[in-house]
Amino acid sequence: DKATDPSSPEENWECIQRFCDQVNADMEGPSLAPRLLAHKIQSPQEAEALHALTVLETCVNNCGEKFHNEIAKFRFLNELIKVLSPKYYGTWSSEKVKSRVTEVIFSWTVWFPQEVKIRDAYQMLKKQGIVKEDPKVPEDKILPPPSPRPQNSIFDTDEEKSKLLARLLKSNHTEDLQAANRLIKSMIKEEQEKSARVSRRVSTISEVSENVKRMDELLENYKRQELSKSDQETLQTLFQRCEKLRPLLFRLASETVDDDEALAEILQANDKLTQVLGQYRQVVAS
Repeated sequence: DKATDPSSPEENWECIQRFCDQVNADMEGPSLAPRLLAHKIQSPQEAEALHALTVLETCVNNCGEKFHNEIAKFRFLNELIKVLSPKYYGTWSSEKVKSRVTEVIFSWTVWFPQEVKIRDAYQMLKKQGIVKEDPKVPEDKILPPPSPRPQNSIFDTDEEKSKLLARLLKSNHTEDLQAANRLIKSMIKEEQEKSARVSRRVSTISEVSENVKRMDELLENYKRQELSKSDQETLQTLFQRCEKLRPLLFRLASETVDDDEALAEILQANDKLTQVLGQYRQVVAS
């Protein structure tokens, strides 16, 4: 509230910095902060909305990859789009606020070229005529975010546990060192489980892709009546295996709710699988 106070004529940089520090310190910070900021950006008070946009840009430059992942989700991008869209708040949002929101989204397409959803959201605004042309943003305005921290280990990414571990290891008390030992073991186990889930996902999606491709080829030959008895048996075996892969994909999807990109891969693999199974039933079973 202090960082976006509409009665303040200028940015309160001390409060903005404290907000960023809080986002970085709190495990839930990167997911909670965008929601709070979206509410302020949609404020009918121009000063409050503009201050909130400054806080947002500062967070992008100071709060790392977890924050970047949150703002690149449609859930947050839609909140920004509402400020521009005449169906929502675009009719009463000031031109200054709308112009600034457009600049922000456009600047992200430059600095996060790998984020497809940001690009799609911006292109949709242009397609609908809400954004007529790319804004002329000064070079010093589009600040590149710092290099994201490596996601190598849970010891790097789970700040709360890492701080607790560091505190326990500095202690001279036996019970604290024993607690540190237990924490290390649990963190290693958690990391191994995470790694195993990723490995399962990659392996399953790869198998789905190969099986679907092979089934497509065999089905084409089947339609042309060019399939040997051996290939017919192979096709039936592939069909049975693909049937068993479907529940595996559903289980993977339920384990991957926090990773948009991985979830999209799983859903895409499931679509291909459903399609080829349907084709088999239509062509062979009938």
